[in-house]
Parts: sequence; structure tokens; C-alpha cells
Amino acid sequence: MRGIAFSGLVLAAGSLAADCNGHAELCDRVYSDVTFVGAHNSPFVGIGPSDNQFTTPTDQLNQGVRFLQAQTQDKDGAVEMCHTSCILEDAGTLESYLGEIKTWVDGNPNEVVTLLITNPDAIDITKFGDAFTSTGLATYVFTPDTQLALNEWPTLGDMISSGNRVVVFMDYNMDISKVPYILDEFIYYFETPFSPTEDNFVQCNIDRPAGASADGRMFLANHNLNIEILPDVLIPAPLEASDTNSIASITAQTDICMQNYGRYPNVVLLDFVSQGDTIAVQTQLNGL
Repeated sequence: MRGIAFSGLVLAAGSLAADCNGHAELCDRVYSDVTFVGAHNSPFVGIGPSDNQFTTPTDQLNQGVRFLQAQTQDKDGAVEMCHTSCILEDAGTLESYLGEIKTWVDGNPNEVVTLLITNPDAIDITKFGDAFTSTGLATYVFTPDTQLALNEWPTLGDMISSGNRVVVFMDYNMDISKVPYILDEFIYYFETPFSPTEDNFVQCNIDRPAGASADGRMFLANHNLNIEILPDVLIPAPLEASDTNSIASITAQTDICMQNYGRYPNVVLLDFVSQGDTIAVQTQLNGL
């Protein structure tokens, strides 16, 4: 792979890190050729009907998860970690969430972590930038000099060696002219249908962005089973989590992805990552 320019640096192929995300074999693999299991709604922890995880973001990272997704809402002008609404589920401030991740990243220097943040309320992107700066997590962010093609991403080893090892995406309402490291998810990714239920769980169709081509994009497979308790009212299925997160269940979907696109998903997004075969399937999909 040729050298990659980002954040004012040019790094040659190869890596100074001996171990990357737990595997030496990943050090020379480009970011866009790695499969990550992801924690869906990572900060919403508990046993309530709107909780998606049993363990904290720190525990998720300690387990081996390196892709964390989270929802935000506007709460009195501040960015709050809320699930659909802050009345339904409020996990605290964005600063608290990012501060927890910053502490973990500080203590784990050979790890590349990705965040996917939703912004349905179109909160001013500079407020997100302020939170990254105030927590210190901005010191780790990856900022490409230009929009990267699929094969132009740096290797995990390059990202670790440069220190730019936290990748940040947002689904909507970002502005890279104001905060250049919060990247447009749907420029770089497509997703399969979100909040899948039993009738559309095992598929690998392109849902967002509408009409997108798979060519040139990474992709995220939503593999978090939901139950429809009322028309258009869905809740997670925690009692099914061990089966949902099993190698058999996940690979039933990722094998379809391979048939459709000739490659496995870059992200398999899961509820209740502490259940099932989460890290074993991540290892398997990366051929390790």
C-alpha cells in the first residue's frame, strides 16, 4: 500500500506497532478491510425496554468491541445521550460519554476505536467538537486530508503509530468545514435495514443511503433483533441475545453479504454484546 497523508503526516506502509487491536496480523491491514463487531446504542445500559446493552462502554471496549454507536438528542441546548427521547432514556452528557472513552483510549495505546454518533435533532456540530476538545479525545481523532476512496484508508498500524486512532462518523447533520474529523457516515458507508425484526433479520440489502451503490463504500450490517410490541413500536430482544449474537446467526447474514458484494461487512452492529459469540465471530470474519 502506498503512503497515506492525513493530519499533516505522511506515513509509509507498514507499522511500528507490534500488535493492533489485539492481533499482529491486523497491523498491515487497511482500516476499510477490517470487520468490527459494534455495540448498538452503546451507552444505554440496563434491563429496561429501551436498553440495548447489559455492560458499560468501558466493559464493551475491554471485551474487545472497537466500534461504538450512540444516539444523541438536544436537551435544553446541550448534547445529551438519549434514546429516541430524553424522557424515555437519558444516559448523561456527551462529555461524560466521550470522557469514558478517552480514559480507555489513554490506557490502550495499540487500539483503533470507531464512534458512530447520530444527530437527529441537527444540533450545531460545533457543540460536538467542543465536547471532543474538552474531554481531550480530539487529540486522538483521525482527520483525512481529502475524502478517501475505499482502498485509500491507512492501515491500523499507521493509525496507531500516528496517534490518530479514533475514527468518528455521524449519520446526518455533520459539517466537515467546521469539525473536519466528524465524517459523513453515508459518504463512506451503506447500511442494511435498521431495527430488523424476525421477518427481515437475515438479509443484506442496502437501506441507507437510499439508492446507494455498494461500490466504493464500506458497509454496516444491522444484526440487532427487535420485537414489535405494537404497530411501529419496537423493543430489543434481550432473551434472544445469545442466539442472535451466535456465530451461526451472524454468519447466516454475513454469508449473504459475501454473496451480494464479494466481501464481509465492515461492521456487524449488535445489541447486548456481552452475550453470545461476539468476539469469536469478529476474529473469524477477519480470518484470524
